[in-house]
Amino acid sequence: MQAYLCSVCGYLYDQESAERDREGNLTEFENLDDQWICPVCGVQVGLFKPIESDRTADVPVSDDKK
Repeated sequence: MQAYLCSVCGYLYDQESAERDREGNLTEFENLDDQWICPVCGVQVGLFKPIESDRTADVPVSDDKK
């Protein structure tokens, strides 16, 4: 699965964070609804960029969420 990075907050959409359909199958980023938004900062899919991923980039966790 191709990984996509939110250019605003750094959220990584990949196999670990992908949306799932009713049967539990992963939803490829390209198949997300046009109304889908980043679950962290709320921007639309157009602000995500494809990247190579080994799952190192992601949203930093603030101290109050640990």
